[in-house]
Amino acid sequence: MRLRSSWEIQKAVVYALFLREVKVRFSAGKIGYIWVFLEPLLQILIFVTIKILLFGKRSNFDYAVFITVGFIAYNLFRHIVNNSMSAFKSNKALFAYKQVKPIDTLIARLLVEIMITGVISFIFIGVGFYFNYDMHPENLGMVLLAILWLILFAFGFGLMVSVIGFFFTSFIKVVKLAMMPLMFTSAIFYTLSDLPPSASKLLSINPLVHFMELIHASYFHSLTDEFVNYTYILLWTTISLYIGLLLYVKLSKAIVSQ
Repeated sequence: MRLRSSWEIQKAVVYALFLREVKVRFSAGKIGYIWVFLEPLLQILIFVTIKILLFGKRSNFDYAVFITVGFIAYNLFRHIVNNSMSAFKSNKALFAYKQVKPIDTLIARLLVEIMITGVISFIFIGVGFYFNYDMHPENLGMVLLAILWLILFAFGFGLMVSVIGFFFTSFIKVVKLAMMPLMFTSAIFYTLSDLPPSASKLLSINPLVHFMELIHASYFHSLTDEFVNYTYILLWTTISLYIGLLLYVKLSKAIVSQ
C-alpha cells in the first residue's frame, strides 16, 4: 500500500475541515443561508439610500454597482480576518490528531469565505443584469487580480492576529472593535477624489483604502488608480504574511499543546 505524501494528507485534511466549516456555517438551516446573502444586501440598500437622499442620483458611475463591489470586497476581508481569529480555539480538539495542523483550519475557513463570496458575487451580477445595471467591468483581469491580492493580505493579516489572539484574548477584542470604524474609513462607498486632499492623505494610511481604490478603478472606466500606492500595499501584504508565518512557526507547538 502506497503511503500518502504530506501534501496529499494536508489536502485531505483541509477538504474535511472545509466540509465541516460549511456545515457549521449553515447549521441554522434556511435562516443561515438567508442571512449570508441578506447581510450584504441590507448594507448596500442602506448606503445607496443614504447617498441618494443626501446627494441625489447624479454620479459618473452606477453608484449601486460601485457600493456593491466595495462591500463584497470589504466583507471578504472582514470575514476572513474574523473567522481566522477564532479558528484555533474552535478546532482545538482536532489538534489531537497529528495530521491536523492549526494552519489547516485557517486555510479551510479561507476557502469557505472565497466560496461564499463567489456565490454572492454571481447572485448580485445576475440581479444587476436583470434590472439592467451596467455590470461589465472595465478590466476584469485587474479586478480579479486585486481581489486575489486582497485575499492574500487578509490571510496574512488573519494569521498574524489569530496567533497573537490565541495567547492574548484582549487583542482579538480590539481587532473586532476596529472593524466597524474600518468600514467607514476604507473607501467602500466613496472615492478619495471626492474628499479634500488632507482627508485623502489621512485615509491613505489605511491599506484597505488602496485595495478599494484599485478594485473600483479597475471596474469603472470613469475612475483611475491615481491614489493607489502599489508599493504600500505590497509592503503590508509581505509584512503581514512574514510576521504571521514567523509567529506560527515559532508558536504552533504551543498552540497545539495548550
